[in-house]
Amino acid sequence: MQRVFSGIQPSGIPTLGNYLGAIRNWVRLQDDHACLWCVVDLHAITAWQDPAALRRQSLEMAAVLLACGVDPVRHILFLQSGVRAHAQLAWIFNCVARLGWLNRMTQFKDKAGKDRENASSGLYVYPNLMAADIHAYHATRVPVGDDQRQHLELANDIAQKFNHDYGVDFFPNIEPVIVGPAARVMSLRDGTKKMSKSDPSDQSRINLNDDADTIALKIRRAKTDPLPLPSGVEGLNERPEARNLVGIYAALTDTDHASVLKMHGGEGFGPFKSALTALLIDKLAPIAAETDRLLNDPATLMAILRSGAERAAAIADPIVQEAERLVGFVNPGRC
Repeated sequence: MQRVFSGIQPSGIPTLGNYLGAIRNWVRLQDDHACLWCVVDLHAITAWQDPAALRRQSLEMAAVLLACGVDPVRHILFLQSGVRAHAQLAWIFNCVARLGWLNRMTQFKDKAGKDRENASSGLYVYPNLMAADIHAYHATRVPVGDDQRQHLELANDIAQKFNHDYGVDFFPNIEPVIVGPAARVMSLRDGTKKMSKSDPSDQSRINLNDDADTIALKIRRAKTDPLPLPSGVEGLNERPEARNLVGIYAALTDTDHASVLKMHGGEGFGPFKSALTALLIDKLAPIAAETDRLLNDPATLMAILRSGAERAAAIADPIVQEAERLVGFVNPGRC
């Protein structure tokens, strides 16, 4: 069974977009992979974080993942900072990766923006830590979005150079995992922009802990156009808000735009929004309730994360210790 690794930043309660685009697919991968799911709090501090907020959001993210169906018994859920092997291997990879490779990373340029000289060095070497996250477990498959493909290519470049430099076949090649068509969920206020936790308007997104009344209000206020829904998918062209709401319905029912329009084509947005609201509440209410239960039982949540970190370390520590030996480090405790 192939080993899968993936991580998610503790940047607040996930949105519907995070759920349909990534988290739901993680849950589905658990049926036929050995999975490690990581809340990447080391990555989070590449930009300054309020310590209290980071602690709270790390636990919130872990609770949401569990509520969405991540199985901490058959698989492993943990906080990145709880396994020291990540940082140990990242330093080795900092010395293997070339500056020219990092200079080509478009995500650093996007995140640093015009104030590049004021960006943290951690943000610059972020891809090396991401490579260490994966290679510390000899994971061979990683579910990625388009914005992470370049980082995955770099992780393979680093592994190949390490293997070449030390004359070994130690770190395996990583393959991206594509789990069906990716659901791209857009803002409820602007169908041309991606749904985001960073949007200043909470009305632009559905949060996974929104209650039924909040979901209903947000969908009722969601931007639309004056035309009824078309009968065919070609009618969604140049109608981004209609396409977004139909896409959300399709993703939640595991169908496609055409199937949704076969049922609801010709309707006005009033009836369709009512149907979408009912569907959202049915799918998300159990997630919100379980998230709330877990956050109100911190002892159980911490026990799950502690066990996950111990199990993750049991896999990663021997791999990273061997990498250190190959590099030439002397560790008296292992001699």
